[in-house]
Amino acid sequence: MRRVPGRTEHVVVVGAGLAGLACALHLAGAGRSVTVVEREPLPGGRAGLLELDGYRVDTGPTVLTMPELVDEALAAVGSSLAERLELIPLHPAYRARFADGSALDVHTDGAAMEQEVRRFAGPAEAAGYRRLRHWLTEVHRAEMGRFIDANFDSPLDLVGPELGRLAALGGFGRLGPAIGSFLRDERLRRVFSFQALYAGLDPRRALALYAVISYMDTVGGVWFPRGGMHALPTALADAAAAAGVRFRYGAEVRRLERRGDRVVAVHAGQERIPADAVVLTPDLPVVHRLLGGRQRRRLRWSPSAVVVHAGTTRSWPGTEHHTISFGAVWESTFTEIIRDGRLMSDPSLLVTRPTASDPGLAPAGRELHYVLAPCPNLRTAGFDWERIGPAYRDELFAVLEARGFDGFADSVEVQRVVTPAGWAAQGHAAGTPFSAAHTFAQTGPFRPRNLLRDPENVVLAGSGTTPGVGVPPVLISGKLAARRITG
Repeated sequence: MRRVPGRTEHVVVVGAGLAGLACALHLAGAGRSVTVVEREPLPGGRAGLLELDGYRVDTGPTVLTMPELVDEALAAVGSSLAERLELIPLHPAYRARFADGSALDVHTDGAAMEQEVRRFAGPAEAAGYRRLRHWLTEVHRAEMGRFIDANFDSPLDLVGPELGRLAALGGFGRLGPAIGSFLRDERLRRVFSFQALYAGLDPRRALALYAVISYMDTVGGVWFPRGGMHALPTALADAAAAAGVRFRYGAEVRRLERRGDRVVAVHAGQERIPADAVVLTPDLPVVHRLLGGRQRRRLRWSPSAVVVHAGTTRSWPGTEHHTISFGAVWESTFTEIIRDGRLMSDPSLLVTRPTASDPGLAPAGRELHYVLAPCPNLRTAGFDWERIGPAYRDELFAVLEARGFDGFADSVEVQRVVTPAGWAAQGHAAGTPFSAAHTFAQTGPFRPRNLLRDPENVVLAGSGTTPGVGVPPVLISGKLAARRITG
């Protein structure tokens, strides 16, 4: 494995998001002196916090899987998940509601889920689910150590017994047909394939190896931190600070000072911070701007999302912590978003109610809802979001009311709408918080590398590099970046 050459005693990490915090913890645990520079006043990055009239709103991810990666990062400095964070297991992980009025609770316990599938779709589908669960577990086992939790210097690094195993499992086929080989019920196929959209892909055309995301959601388990998702970066930052990591909050990086083929200092705010090595975690366009050049490689960006944060005066029966409301149409939805650059004609929505697990996130007697609607990114469609954003919010409210959330609009007392234009204003390329799509040409060793050749002491972490998008991958990316420095 290539690593940063020369002296690496003091490392400056740019960005206190999950990738930067994980990297700082692993570096500190390996004996490096670390300074983290963050433009915001708090840690978190995409996993930020918004205070709205007594509501504590998570501005980023709402789904936490693979908490062992959090524990691993904390263990690097002698701490632990149990010491720093209270996690609430979600049972069910999701509730899926369909246009025909049916509903399915998605359990991560195998026996409970088999029983639920039998109730929902009959014994043949329950048997198919058993086979699918085994296949998902085998795909995860084949991928995790070799393809996800791994640095790549060349595509040849893929070669090994795990590659043959993954090929034998059908990992290089298409996800939609792979799921369909186990399940005939179209509603169940949706439940075990929609996760591909997290990676910026149409489930019909995504590589089957991305079933690993379905494994994380439907087999590995889903949790929620007490205090909200922002409690996660807070816990990581507190542990890092206790281990001697220095933080500079409210300090935006203005430039990197170079000497020859190395960066020797980071200029943030009014401060010059000397550095033996630098880890950059912002989105790729920001990284290239700091490095003094433009991004040469043309990347395909993931779809974006409109998110409505709504504080309401009530809740609705039949909603869990996470509720997926599927429209009647499915396959054409991805054609609309990804290929045609149109808004969904029959929206499928993720509705998250964090107060179902932690009522303290809202004032007494109130509820917090997070409505996510996938949509085209700014490269795919040039909508005037300032003009259409409020109208689209009203349309989403009307869709919810037609699907059982009666009186939703009238119950909203505080709200915040985030559109692709809002994501772009935060520095996210193409107005998407989901970074570069996980096409074959942007996966594994073909994704933008985390170790640069020039400057030779700069490493990347975050969703734009290895291994990719999502809370588990960005935590891993921080660890992989640290390995590039410590060896």
